[in-house]
Amino acid sequence: MEKTKKIKLFIGLFYLIAVGLFLYFFISKFNLQDLTSYDFIRANRTYLFELKNSNLFLISIIFLLLTILWVFPFLGFGSPVALFGGFIFGKWIGTLVVVLGLSIGATLLYVFGNYFLKDLIREKFLNKYQKLEKKFKKSEFIYLLIYRFIGGIPWQLSCLLPTLFNVKIINFFLATVIGIIPQIFLAVSIGSGIEKVIDQNSKIPKVSDIIFSQEIYIPILAFFGLILTTIILRKFFYKN
Repeated sequence: MEKTKKIKLFIGLFYLIAVGLFLYFFISKFNLQDLTSYDFIRANRTYLFELKNSNLFLISIIFLLLTILWVFPFLGFGSPVALFGGFIFGKWIGTLVVVLGLSIGATLLYVFGNYFLKDLIREKFLNKYQKLEKKFKKSEFIYLLIYRFIGGIPWQLSCLLPTLFNVKIINFFLATVIGIIPQIFLAVSIGSGIEKVIDQNSKIPKVSDIIFSQEIYIPILAFFGLILTTIILRKFFYKN
């Protein structure tokens, strides 16, 4: 018990220090007016695209590493990275880089939890999710795949819960890669659509122009359809 308290305290302090340093660096470089300026966004978009076009492989690797760090150790979730990945790389390369980065980060978080947080997770969540144990024993990879696809649990916790069932690392990684593709692809598509709207408008566009742009409203509608589907599936997966 004393060990888990120390681990929780260490993680909490690390997270606070890391976030604090990031915010300090970010705020010292930019002010709120700059960050919310449409001209600032367009100018930096141009700079990012020039950088990407001249060093696509290098920028992809850097973004991949930042995505991994965003998940572990910074415990971030997928949507901001997916939108930004789509904005920079477009739908296809963006999806590839983001899915791979999130999956590696999630697997590292799972391994970390398996070694250092297992007792804490068992103490807090075993009773609530014990029904899943039979499913995972029956067909580990298939149920992991369904588990990753339907979500419904905060991203960080969803990476740690499988420590309760001692799932294989390779199964966890592959199920994560395949399972998160649909929602990540749609989120990346929205980010790509936002970039196209900015590219087509030298002045700040109306909200209606953004929302009703074909590149944005189609993936948004598909995203809501996916959410509805996963909500229905969760009722069967988590309760039966």
